Amino acid sequence: MFSTDQEKYIESRGSDVATIKKQISDFKSGFPFLNLDRPASIGDGITKLSANQIDDYVTNYKSMTAGKKLLKFVPASGAATRMFKELFEFLSDGELNAGTEKFIAGLKNFAFYSELSEILKSQGYEMDRLIESKDYKTIVSTLLDEKGLGYGSLPKGLLTFHQESGATKTPIEEHLVEGARYASQDGLARLHFTVSPEHQQKFETKLKSVLSNYESELGVKYEVSFSQQKKSTDTIAVDLSNEPILVNDELLFRPAGHGALLENLNDLDADIIFVKNIDNVVPDHLKADTITYKKALAGMLLSFQKDSFDWQTRMANGEDCLTDALDTLKSKYGIDLKFSDSSELEDYLNRPVRVCGMVENTGEPGGGPFWVQGANGVSLQIAETAQIDLDNLAQAEILKKSSHFNPVDLVCGVKNYKGEKFDLLKFRDDKTGFITQKSKNGQELKAMELPGLWNGAMANWITLFVEVPISTFNPVKTVNDLLKPTHQ
Repeated sequence: MFSTDQEKYIESRGSDVATIKKQISDFKSGFPFLNLDRPASIGDGITKLSANQIDDYVTNYKSMTAGKKLLKFVPASGAATRMFKELFEFLSDGELNAGTEKFIAGLKNFAFYSELSEILKSQGYEMDRLIESKDYKTIVSTLLDEKGLGYGSLPKGLLTFHQESGATKTPIEEHLVEGARYASQDGLARLHFTVSPEHQQKFETKLKSVLSNYESELGVKYEVSFSQQKKSTDTIAVDLSNEPILVNDELLFRPAGHGALLENLNDLDADIIFVKNIDNVVPDHLKADTITYKKALAGMLLSFQKDSFDWQTRMANGEDCLTDALDTLKSKYGIDLKFSDSSELEDYLNRPVRVCGMVENTGEPGGGPFWVQGANGVSLQIAETAQIDLDNLAQAEILKKSSHFNPVDLVCGVKNYKGEKFDLLKFRDDKTGFITQKSKNGQELKAMELPGLWNGAMANWITLFVEVPISTFNPVKTVNDLLKPTHQ
């Protein structure tokens, strides 16, 4: 299939030839759709915590983190180009679209307004006069162009999102605050950002300018690290006949989506890892719910691990605790299992654990919580719409009935009862990748994404779903989302 030179090129990227051959085979066969059994709902896969339970889990979290290494993991790769899609279209075709109109109408309410005005002033323009004369192209191009603010090529983490008490904040700064509030221990907050190679220096420069201020203000020390999506996780691209594509006589590879970050996550040394997207942040005066529920989810995880580790230790010592464990799993965590012996329980418990916040469905695109039928029975999974056969009326109806949405709000336990780190790659379902159709230089091609980080990459983890309030979910997908009350 590959020439000797092509095999050497594959290996030079850190991949192995067998894996790439398997990817081509997957292009030919396709990935199977998930077999949804039913939506997860309150009382059937999703726990709704009472006020007392929240208090108890928050207390658990405070008391059970001794000796635990905490870490906040934030996927922050890529430019924010899609945030400004309608603005780019306006510059390209000159037609004033709805998104650009809304942007101009709300201009003075953006946290970056003053900075944009100053740049325009330095170029000889007055913002008010530009608006009065409807010279919107000068405003928009100055926002996006690298000779202006450069927002068209910067990552979301470095854009000015919020203004509060006279100060502006970027998402990376909001995550620093969150890290201090719920992911710090003994005065140390550890954060890890996955970034693109071309942006890492900008992140480091920004942090260097603000870290000491936040350490002084919040009374913590920060330990911030970065990693980049590995070239070895890139997947091969094929044409519509499933033949590898050559560009300048070299095989064409493409980044494999957020599922590739499983390797980054796997490289980290921590007991408890908080996972949250870079753009889901709010100003300080709206952070209370996020902080409370993050601690509650972590408290639930630690409580589950305490029980699980106790059972596994007892079983390792020859004790039969099957009945006790099954009763507790059902009554305390809503996990109803039917195991006939302790070995089945051991196999179930000896896995990484994730507690996932779920918000009520508000029509946002993306994944949701479902019971999914797999080779080993029915399990709780986060399913993306692309994984569901919408031509199957029964499956489409299950999707339609789903009540909750995945906001990427996870707390993960990645060590076993002996304190050893799991190899997270062993718990991925490789049959849950995605195939999409793209184009490059006018040529149609097929691209492959690895199983999503919080979808198939965690398919074989122990999963607990918990309802969290919609106030904890405030993503910024377009620039005009920053005009919403939760970002003002």
